[in-house]
Amino acid sequence: MKLLIAIIRDVDNDPVNQALISEDYRVTQVASTGGFLRKGSTTLMIGVADEKVERALQIIRENTTQPEESAHRRATIFVLNVAQFIQV
Repeated sequence: MKLLIAIIRDVDNDPVNQALISEDYRVTQVASTGGFLRKGSTTLMIGVADEKVERALQIIRENTTQPEESAHRRATIFVLNVAQFIQV
């Protein structure tokens, strides 16, 4: 299992979230700020089975828009190994 931590721009939050949810990914979102101008961003935490990681990354790529300034990124994504997953 993997944990995807995707930091996306606020304007892309709804399309990315809806696309992930429509394909049965469970998403937790956290409002966040960062970067040079402290622009609003959203951090998504997505628990994913190993075989579904590439599809989740593809959904994020397809649903983020190109920023106006070329120096900015559409998303920053961390893919972490999960040693244990517990729901209580």
